[in-house]
Amino acid sequence: MLFAVLVIALFPSVAFSEPSKKHPSPCEIAYPSDATIEWDCLTLRPGESLEKLFGDRWVGVARFNRIDRRHARAGASIKVPKRIEDLESFLPLPLFYPPAEWDEQFMLIDLSEQFLGAYELGALRFAMPIASSNGGNETPTGEFHITAVHRSHQSCLYTVEGTDRPYPMNHALRFHVNREGVSYWIHGRDLPGYPASHGCIGLYDEPMQNEQYGTPKNPELNDAKQLFEWVFGGEAEDEKVIPLAQGPRLQIIGEATKRERR
Repeated sequence: MLFAVLVIALFPSVAFSEPSKKHPSPCEIAYPSDATIEWDCLTLRPGESLEKLFGDRWVGVARFNRIDRRHARAGASIKVPKRIEDLESFLPLPLFYPPAEWDEQFMLIDLSEQFLGAYELGALRFAMPIASSNGGNETPTGEFHITAVHRSHQSCLYTVEGTDRPYPMNHALRFHVNREGVSYWIHGRDLPGYPASHGCIGLYDEPMQNEQYGTPKNPELNDAKQLFEWVFGGEAEDEKVIPLAQGPRLQIIGEATKRERR
């Protein structure tokens, strides 16, 4: 189909940028919800990991930093709450969103928070961190609908770092096609702790990272699959792009976060 040919994957600068470029750490990124939790900046040392430092609370720390375990490595600086138990109530999106109270399914993406919320009749069912545009190709804002899904989508522009393999865009949900025929998707990818895509919305996909990079050894986080199955009603058996006549409504607000001066 023509739209499948026109798809252009918009992808992470972290995997394809020049080595000399310095990326911000999570400690340098300011989110409005930072004011709800007191935190210190911790630089990870060799041999340290989220699991070793925080035990079964590592997932909360990762989500708070909008980072995955592959990027939470030695030398990375992350935000650590002064009271780790505060993460249990951390939520940067509203529990009830009035504009969605008549929608059986509705998604809200707040670029200022780098978070996505899935709503049912206005009530938040689950929320997850994202990685949006790095500023080169802006993530569009406004009102959209999910118009297609593709379980095993791939980039036609970018490859996995250090290889010639097309970068996977697993559990992809298409929400916009611009006038030039460029498609924008919500899909699994790396989450490096800062806005890093070329316009798409990225979600945790640790199984993909294990397959492509060999880490993490025990994949657990797969937000991309969770959201895909919530939208589609289960896992798609068809490997092709599947059009949706009446996909969920999506609203994208805010703007990508800026570095914080501390």
